Amino acid sequence: MKIKPILFKLTGLLMILINLNSCGIYRPVSAKDFPPEPEKRIQKNLKEGRGFSIMGAVNKKGDGNFNFATSNEMWRASLDILDFMPLTSADYGGGLIITDWYSDGSNADDSVKISIRFLSNEIRADALNIKVFSKQCEKTINCKVSQSNPEIENELKVAILKRAAKYKKDMIDSNPERDLNTILAPGDKN
Repeated sequence: MKIKPILFKLTGLLMILINLNSCGIYRPVSAKDFPPEPEKRIQKNLKEGRGFSIMGAVNKKGDGNFNFATSNEMWRASLDILDFMPLTSADYGGGLIITDWYSDGSNADDSVKISIRFLSNEIRADALNIKVFSKQCEKTINCKVSQSNPEIENELKVAILKRAAKYKKDMIDSNPERDLNTILAPGDKN
């Protein structure tokens, strides 16, 4: 009969651990992304519009972490590059953009379809998985679908990364630099 209280306590502990993990308290970071000097870290965070958090309580005013697509440079760049194509699906939450079959009009029997999967929000080459499919039909029947040339996929990836980097740079440049003396309280100055 003493097993039930132990199981109850273990279940409660397991639930607490699951909740802590899902709340985002554990976030792996790389030290190379942050300057060692505190003043430079503060300046970098201010420039990028980040706030602070204490035990998961986030300063919502300007924390730079949004749940909508317009703040994600990779997402915006992908939609801009694929602007000429009709979209079948654009799921920001799932990180997936799928276009409809597209033909430029010169040859209606040949069309392409593009699928972009976002593996990360960071502007990196390995953050995108792009697949381009070609469909060749004979009089709208007997269609053959194949994955297209990887060169097209690489060209799309480079174009998206360049545009995303430009958006990120423009966003950082638009935030004015603030002097640390205006941020620190009078008693905090060294």
